Amino acid sequence: MIRLIGYFFGAGAFLVLIAAAAAALYLGNLNKDLPDYEVLASYAPPVTTRVHAGNGELMAEYARERRLYLPIQAIPDRVKAAFISAEDKNFYQHPGVDLMGLGRAILVNVQNMGSGRRPVGASTITQQVAKNFLLSADQTIDRKIKEAILSFRIEQAYSKDRILELYLNEIFFGLNSYGIAGAALTYFDKSVTELTIAETAYLAALPKGPSNYHPFRHEAAALERRNWVIDRMVENGYVTRADGDEAKTQPLGVSVRRGGSHLFASDYFAEEVRRQIIQRYGDNALYEGGLSVRTSLDPKIQVEARKALQDGLVNYDERRGFHGPLKSIEIGGDWGVALGKLDALSDVPEWKLAVVLAVDEKGAEIGIQPSKDGAGKVGPDRVTGHISAKNMQWAYRSSEGNRRTARSPEGVVGPGDVVYVEALETDGEYRLRQPPKVQGGLVAMDPQTGRVLAMVGGFSYGQSEFNRATQAMRQPGSSFKPFVYAAALDTGYTPASVILDAPFELAQNGQVWRPENYGGGSAGPSTLRLGIEKSRNLMTVRLANDLGMPIVAEYAERFGIYDKMLPVLAMSLGSGETTVMRMVSAYSVLANGGKQIKPSLIDRIQDRYGKTIFRHEERTCETCNAPDWQEQDEPTLTDNREQVLDPMTAYQITSMMEGVIQRGTAAGKVTLDRPVAGKTGTTNDEKDAWFVGYTPDLVAGLYLGFDNPAPLGRGGTGGSLAAPVFNEFMQAALAGTRPTKFIPPEGMSLVPVNRKTGMAAAEGDPDTIIEAFKPGTGPAATFSVIGGADAYVPPEEILRTSPQANQAVTSGSNGLF
Repeated sequence: MIRLIGYFFGAGAFLVLIAAAAAALYLGNLNKDLPDYEVLASYAPPVTTRVHAGNGELMAEYARERRLYLPIQAIPDRVKAAFISAEDKNFYQHPGVDLMGLGRAILVNVQNMGSGRRPVGASTITQQVAKNFLLSADQTIDRKIKEAILSFRIEQAYSKDRILELYLNEIFFGLNSYGIAGAALTYFDKSVTELTIAETAYLAALPKGPSNYHPFRHEAAALERRNWVIDRMVENGYVTRADGDEAKTQPLGVSVRRGGSHLFASDYFAEEVRRQIIQRYGDNALYEGGLSVRTSLDPKIQVEARKALQDGLVNYDERRGFHGPLKSIEIGGDWGVALGKLDALSDVPEWKLAVVLAVDEKGAEIGIQPSKDGAGKVGPDRVTGHISAKNMQWAYRSSEGNRRTARSPEGVVGPGDVVYVEALETDGEYRLRQPPKVQGGLVAMDPQTGRVLAMVGGFSYGQSEFNRATQAMRQPGSSFKPFVYAAALDTGYTPASVILDAPFELAQNGQVWRPENYGGGSAGPSTLRLGIEKSRNLMTVRLANDLGMPIVAEYAERFGIYDKMLPVLAMSLGSGETTVMRMVSAYSVLANGGKQIKPSLIDRIQDRYGKTIFRHEERTCETCNAPDWQEQDEPTLTDNREQVLDPMTAYQITSMMEGVIQRGTAAGKVTLDRPVAGKTGTTNDEKDAWFVGYTPDLVAGLYLGFDNPAPLGRGGTGGSLAAPVFNEFMQAALAGTRPTKFIPPEGMSLVPVNRKTGMAAAEGDPDTIIEAFKPGTGPAATFSVIGGADAYVPPEEILRTSPQANQAVTSGSNGLF
């Protein structure tokens, strides 16, 4: 018997040794394939790039995985407690694997065999870190054993807090949000420090299965799981029973935060910043690099720029008539469902989609598009309103042929028609609206630094993402002329120099080019000042011809208007194509005294660790960081910008363009309470209307035109269409600021001259203007005309043939002015 027992003991021991050897061999093979857990020490997950306005407001976020990395010290204890309670209540006690929890899971799974239920897991937070960072999600025995081995090693190499930090920053919460900080922003638009008990518990419930606890599609399951987490927090002593019971009575309260732009009216600006970052650093840096981008955007000025341009586009479009309804829907049943499926302009919240329910000669009854929940489900609210006849009277004209087609609301819309409306102050009363077909772009810039303060690329980013401020290549028309005149002033001309305004012909390749002034006619000999104030094309062509187009082209390239300008005379009238951004940058050089600037939408970029990797400001200050004050002079910035234009020339051009506002093509259109200079521009056949202007502190420019260039119609000039938009914007942007003057550089002479002849004015001359002259120059002693058949014309003759001071003579090259 003893021998038999010994035999069985020996056989058992042998089998145990065989099993141990097999297990050792198995584990050894698994160990060879284990990933290196030391990579966790250099963990750098994809992190959201955040773009901020100039005042620090969050403007946009870009990420493939919405994640903001938080160190464990920045995560509140309540948040840690919620996840520990939900996922691993013994986290701070076990060595990586919770053996008691594993035993309970095995027992439950044995009891559930054959029931079809999914096996219960017992993974600790450490095991989840090992799986998420180092292993796949395969449901195999090999993977679970590797997970356990790695968990033991991770626990030996890292602290519990470091493991929890990795876990809370890596896990997926649904809605493309990763990490606790990103989830708090995505679901509740809050930082983790602002989360309530109920909100924290809901987020802790999500890692188990984000899609199973979707706040809108599976609200009941989400509430049940959240309340279970609250109970575990109470059970584990992290929350009092009273606070837990109160938290369970609260709704989910989820308000999903949208991606992209977060700051009102900043969509075009944010998109341009996005493109520039990709161009500079690549896609991965933008969507995974966790960059912090501080832009130059001024939110207040941006809102005013959007409003001014939209007002100008809508005013023009409504004068042209009604385009017709957007579409028609069935209103026999619940009209809210059909209307709710349509997409409205997301960035024009003032306008609402509406369906016409009934119409008569007094107006139209409308139903307003219902709201939607986070899952896109149409809400139960059904709001109705009314459009009176007077608030849709503008639509009695049709945009097709711009002719009257209706005499009452019944001729404009019918039941089922979908239109845009805007609420008025009177409760329940609306005004008919329509997205304009005409478009435009506007840029506002600080002329001293090149910082772009505002940019609008069209009526609505939701309507069209094409940025007309930076991407649309348009002819600037006569807004280019100041740079022809700047070249002339740099080569010896003065504002009082006289040029012949008379018919001009140029024969080339068997064809004859005959530019014309806007409206036809000519004014005879006139000063440079009058030429730019009245925007006379014939004078500009003669001036460019006298200078030589290579000089004009060199100036255009120096100011950044064109990369390479074709040196032909027609280009002197702005017939080349450029962008609003380039024109505003060029005018900024005139405004700041001739200093080259680099337009920039970005002030500074920092990487995920806070290191500055880009800064727009290139000026240096060697003494700004002195450790203490030892009676040294105040530090000064070293201005290393290139001087691309004589400051005296810049002042002369500015003074001449002040005359455009006071007496010229923008007279009565720009009415600011301060000195302002600017220039109108209208292209051939009135296809584009421009205005670019500035004060000493702010430059703004814009154009209006169809995306497929077409005539704007009679009166569609820079003075009539663009200048009022500039005026509206500048009045709002500069409100509350102190007016400043344009200061002439030292050494310039201010001399009274006759406005028509350019010669020194006699005492008491009623037609006198103060003109700025460079040292060594002044009014001509004799009257001479540049570009005339004779070099000398008697003063009495020029006085006889010149227009009266108040005669408005506009000009254009077959429409340019």
